[in-house]
Amino acid sequence: MSAASAGALAHGTINPMRIGPYDVGTPVVLAPMAGITNAAFRQLCREQAGAALATHDLHLGGGLFVSEMVTSRALVERSPESMRLIQHGPGDVPRSVQLYGVDPATVGAAVRMLVDEDRADHIDLNFGCPVPKVTRKGGGAALPWKAGLFRDIVRAAVNAAGSTPVTVKMRKGVDDDHLTFIEAGLTAEAEGVAAVALHARTAAQHYSGHADWTAIAELKRAVTSVPVLGNGDIWSADDALRMVAATGCDGVVVGRGCLGRPWLFADLAAAFAGEQVRVTPDLRHVADTLRRHVVLLAEHYVAAGEAEAMAELKACRDIRKHIAWYLKGFSVGQPLRAALALVESLQQLDDLIHSLDLAQPWPGEAAEGQRGRAGSPKRVALPDGWLDSRELEGAGAVLVREAELSFSGG
Repeated sequence: MSAASAGALAHGTINPMRIGPYDVGTPVVLAPMAGITNAAFRQLCREQAGAALATHDLHLGGGLFVSEMVTSRALVERSPESMRLIQHGPGDVPRSVQLYGVDPATVGAAVRMLVDEDRADHIDLNFGCPVPKVTRKGGGAALPWKAGLFRDIVRAAVNAAGSTPVTVKMRKGVDDDHLTFIEAGLTAEAEGVAAVALHARTAAQHYSGHADWTAIAELKRAVTSVPVLGNGDIWSADDALRMVAATGCDGVVVGRGCLGRPWLFADLAAAFAGEQVRVTPDLRHVADTLRRHVVLLAEHYVAAGEAEAMAELKACRDIRKHIAWYLKGFSVGQPLRAALALVESLQQLDDLIHSLDLAQPWPGEAAEGQRGRAGSPKRVALPDGWLDSRELEGAGAVLVREAELSFSGG
C-alpha cells in the first residue's frame, strides 16, 4: 500500500457507506457478472469477507453482493431463468438485484414485483452494458444519451421501489465525444436514487485500456447528496485504496478482479478497516476454495429444483470457466489444467486436486493483475441516427423496446 493510501484510510477513519437504510460497513460492491455472480459465488465472497472481519475482530459488516443482471421484461413475464437469477441464499443480506430495462413502465412493474413479493432489499439499474446486441437497439451504455428516457426509467424505478433503495450503474458515455456521466449522475440524484456507480470507461472502450479515475473524481464533485462509487481496474485491495484516495469516492465496485480470487473480499474488508495484512494463499487454500465453490454451486442448483446428481454435474460444468482464474500463476501442467476444466463430479475433482502440488506458495506477481475479458476499443453499435438527438423519437422508440436481452456487463 502506498503511504498516501495508508494515510487516507488509516484504521478508524472510514465511515460506513449508507445505501438507503443499510450501513455498508465495508464500502465494497460485487459487480453483477453474467454466469458468475449467482447465489453460490455471492455466498463464497461473503464468507471470505466475513472470515477476514472475524480474524481481525472487526465489526464493520460486509459489502453488497449483487445478483446477475435480469431484464425487466423477462422478470415481469416470470421466465424460469429470470426467477432463478434472482434466487438468494440464506446469507444474502441485503438482497441485491440488478435490473436492466429500456421501458419505464416495464421497469416500474419489475421493481414493484421485486418489492411487493419481498424478493429484494436493494435494486441496481444497469446503464453500463456495452454489448453490441444491446447498444445496437439503444439499450445499456447507449441509453443515457437519451436523457429523457434515462430520467423516466430512473423515476419509474424509484417511485415503484418505495422505501427500497435504488442505485444506478453507468459508464462515462458512448465514447469520448458523447459523454453523459455527469448529467446522468445529477439526474439520478435528483430522482431520488440511493447511490450512483461509475465504470470509468466509455462504451467504445468495452473493457480495454485503463479506467479514467479522474472521471470518478469529477462525478464525486458533482453528486454530493448520495454516495458515489468507483469501478474499473481494481485488481487488488491496494487498487481500491488508491482509487478512494485519488477520487474521494465513497466506495468501490469490483468485477473482474475477483474472478478466481474470491478472497479479494477478505483483503478489501481488512484494507478498508486499516489493516495491511493481505491474503496470499498457497495452492492448498486455493484448491479448498475452488472445491467450496463447487459445493455451493451444487447446493444452489438443488435449491433451484434440480436432483442432487444433476445439480452436482451442473456445478462441475459451471466451475470449468473458473479453473484458469483460480490457477493463474501456479505451476500446474497443461494436461492437468485441461482435465480440471472437464470435471463432471466432485469425486473426479477431488482426485485431480490430490494430484496437485498443494504445497506451492502464492506465486506473487504471476497471479496478480488483470482477469477476464479485455479486448480492444470498438466502434459502438447504435441505431441509425441515435446520436443526432438527445430525445427519443420515431424508429428509435421502437428499437429500444426490443433491447431487453439477457446480456450483462458494464
